[in-house]
Amino acid sequence: MEKEPIPQATSPLATWLSYLEHLHSKTIDLGLTRVNEVAGRMAVVKPAPFVFTVAGTNGKGTTCRTLESVLMAAGYRVGVYSSPHLVRYTERVRVQGEELPEAAHTASFAEIEAARGEISLSYFEFGTLSALWLFKQAQLDVVIL
Repeated sequence: MEKEPIPQATSPLATWLSYLEHLHSKTIDLGLTRVNEVAGRMAVVKPAPFVFTVAGTNGKGTTCRTLESVLMAAGYRVGVYSSPHLVRYTERVRVQGEELPEAAHTASFAEIEAARGEISLSYFEFGTLSALWLFKQAQLDVVIL
């Protein structure tokens, strides 16, 4: 199989997502070593002063929306990352309750591509790093994962 060319920051989101789907040999690759290395290179290990991680089987979406609403009403600048998306990839990242434009996502993908070097990342890892980078750029008070 021929290797796909690396998209540019200005490439369409669909081009980037196709590239990411074929980038890593495994859909799931357990361990945090690779993603932690790239996160360190990008200085996104802690994207905001406060980070909430919402986990569990049921109710994560509702919990994230509620936390987001309460924190925004209290005057905090808030970002939310959720996965998977239902309709559009841009649903995964919200800043101040709004999805970011596709161009913001493609710019973040280009930053990750430059930072990762030879480190292989899965689609999910790339998406998570993208959210962290976008949150760091937005200079948020709180991030909800």
